[in-house]
Amino acid sequence: MSQPYNRVFNFSAGPCTLPVEVLESAKEDLLNYKGTGMSVMEMSHRSKPFEKILAETEADLRTLLSIPDNYKVLFLQGGASLQFSMIPLSFLAAGQTAEYLVTGAWGEKALEAANLVGSTKVVFDGKGDNFRAAPDFGTLDLSADAAYVHFTSNETIQGVEFFADPTTAAPLVCDMSSDILSRSVDVSKYALIYAGAQKNMGPAGATVVIAREDFIAKGPGKMHPILDYKLHAKNSSMYNTPPCWTIYMCGLVYKHLLATGGLEGSNKRNTEKANTIYQAIDSSGGFYNGHAEPSARSIMNVTFTLPSEELTSAFVKESESLNMDGLKGHRSVGGIRASIYNAFPLEGCQVLASFMADFAAKNG
Repeated sequence: MSQPYNRVFNFSAGPCTLPVEVLESAKEDLLNYKGTGMSVMEMSHRSKPFEKILAETEADLRTLLSIPDNYKVLFLQGGASLQFSMIPLSFLAAGQTAEYLVTGAWGEKALEAANLVGSTKVVFDGKGDNFRAAPDFGTLDLSADAAYVHFTSNETIQGVEFFADPTTAAPLVCDMSSDILSRSVDVSKYALIYAGAQKNMGPAGATVVIAREDFIAKGPGKMHPILDYKLHAKNSSMYNTPPCWTIYMCGLVYKHLLATGGLEGSNKRNTEKANTIYQAIDSSGGFYNGHAEPSARSIMNVTFTLPSEELTSAFVKESESLNMDGLKGHRSVGGIRASIYNAFPLEGCQVLASFMADFAAKNG
């Protein structure tokens, strides 16, 4: 199945596939952005054209997620990994405890950073089952006095996802790096949401932070400037030079999403794509085994194993000959990982499902 510009089906866990229409728009603007005589990569972040780009990008994200007026939207740098440290440094005060749900590798990394700062409590840890499940928040022993409750909405490595917005008495903090904009979210239930751009929003380089103003205000009086949410909010994401090109690209992606059904359309497409592959797993008679429990199966990262390492290697090699790239699973899970973020085409999932059926028939 031929793709525009002879593109492959990119199943990589990140950076993500971007909409072809977005890439074509960027190509058109690359050398001379709307008559300015320069690229967005070259223009001053203090210039009027870039100020307009930043304002429109924020406005479109607010529209997509229905972000309330009492929330700040920040475009920062350092990826989710920097947020792992900024959050406890800002909101985990002496004498307080932050509560963490650990449903995969990225939850583990967030917890590791928080442990360097202060007291933490793990209220759920899926490691004993190699991270196959996402718990029901209603069953957890959460404290109303916690500094905050942190969870990862989608674990890219294990393919485990939460599908509902929990309600907690303590401030709720969520890493949405790999499923943001894949479905509707009730932002008002969160004190802070953060997400790297490179899965569903654009190229690597920007981290979106959506934070309630009263939560930001809880930050310490003295903080290293580049780590200070209050300073970034006061300066509208321009305390230092922001990731201008990535912000511009995110803006194009947001406009594309708005023009193609918003988050309702996004969720419908993503669900159909994921179901296409999960049906291939479930109909294989046990040749393929999904890693995540059915109730927690991610619609962003489909993970499954084959009967042996030899068959897994053959599967990856043969898939590459059919223009499918990036299917090898992470070493902690093994097998196959198909990352099918927002812009990944349904056709790629159909090609993979067909190949899975043929491969199982030949090797089962």
